[in-house]
Amino acid sequence: MKKTIYDVIIIGGGQAGIPLAHSLAGAKKKVALIERQQLGGSCVNFGCTPTKAAIASARVAHLARRGNEFGLKIPKVEVDFPAVLKRARDIAKESRDGLEKGFADSANPKLFMAQARLVGRSEDDKYFRIQIDNEEILETKEIVLNTGTRTLIPKLEGIETVKFIDAGNWLRMDELPKHIAILGGSYIGLEMAQFYRRMGSRVTVIETSERIAVREDADITAALQKILETEKIEFRLKAKVVSVKKQKDDKVVLHFDDANKPKTLTASHLFVATGRKANTDDLGLESVGVETDERGIVKVDETLETNVKGIWAAGDIRGGFQFTHTAWDDYRIIESQMTGDKKRTTDRIVPYAMFTDPELGRVGLTEKEAREKYKKVIVNKFEMKKNGKAREIGEPAGFIKVIIDAKTEKFLGAAVLADEGAELVHEYVDLMNADAKYTVLRDSVHIHPTLAEAVQSATKIDE
Repeated sequence: MKKTIYDVIIIGGGQAGIPLAHSLAGAKKKVALIERQQLGGSCVNFGCTPTKAAIASARVAHLARRGNEFGLKIPKVEVDFPAVLKRARDIAKESRDGLEKGFADSANPKLFMAQARLVGRSEDDKYFRIQIDNEEILETKEIVLNTGTRTLIPKLEGIETVKFIDAGNWLRMDELPKHIAILGGSYIGLEMAQFYRRMGSRVTVIETSERIAVREDADITAALQKILETEKIEFRLKAKVVSVKKQKDDKVVLHFDDANKPKTLTASHLFVATGRKANTDDLGLESVGVETDERGIVKVDETLETNVKGIWAAGDIRGGFQFTHTAWDDYRIIESQMTGDKKRTTDRIVPYAMFTDPELGRVGLTEKEAREKYKKVIVNKFEMKKNGKAREIGEPAGFIKVIIDAKTEKFLGAAVLADEGAELVHEYVDLMNADAKYTVLRDSVHIHPTLAEAVQSATKIDE
């Protein structure tokens, strides 16, 4: 059996694995990258890239329907759903093609399109051994795991009989649902709920908790739900689905454990958005002793090294925040540890966003977390309807909330529920990274009229 030795083998071509492979090769390490399906990870292939492309189409349709508000007469808006998905697929393919070109005719890093599995150590214990496609054996001094996650399928009676949609396959489903039931009222579920609704589907979001997006403060989620309800998205909260059943006409019947409302709901389609599961169950991690938790998440330290020296984990499988931008920063952490000054760690400020419309941009602590951790905090809100630009462009919904440590006058967190909220939140991100007082923003000059003025207005505590 053929055997090749590398300095580093990266398993998984996601947002950490690809730039790390090129960087380490540039540092004169012999590197192999193994990917079993498509380069780019979830972001490029079915996550960030295509979803935001599809959401952009949905926003255009939504704005066209609002033409009268802007003095425009648009008699009819017709959605070509297959064309919307094709556009999203084409943009994803363009991104993926660009990544593939980076490995064309490359000997270092060397790309293997194959299934990888750890199979223990070499006889002299110097190397880890990886088998690809049940044939070739590769040996390496160090391994980086970057295999991502997949939809966590809930344990529901009958779920195996239903052809459901999820985050991994939605892009292949060209049929516009007449009525789609979405299991899960968090980030993926809410983004997709608004997308399908704006495409023309009836949408029912089903959430077991008493409110949507429970990671966020209650005032944020209440405002967001109200906004989504104005678009006639339906919500069933505190609702536990116990079984699903496919009818002869292919409709799906959901049965609830709910004494207060009708115990069944019939929909044409089912979308499962109940969480993510790590792609680590078929990697052979047990052969070298790498520890994982009950969800398959790999246990790492602040440098992203596992309990086994020389094996690292990056991206969603290492737990914590599961975002493209954190996966990309993971590459910088491991690069720093392997070839740099070793200063980069997971001690970092991580912003994130929910790409509903309006968007929710978030960084730092929630109000609830801040009040639990600090003796005295300042919380201030600014309603977007008071911002001139928001009114002028017809986007007055939402508000900005800042949380400040009263003692140090520094930001502890911020929530921007607003048009372009995912962009606006970066003003707070940068100030938090600079360890600056909120007065730096308060006393600055912002262009008028802009949405960014609202970011500043939220810091005018005494006005």
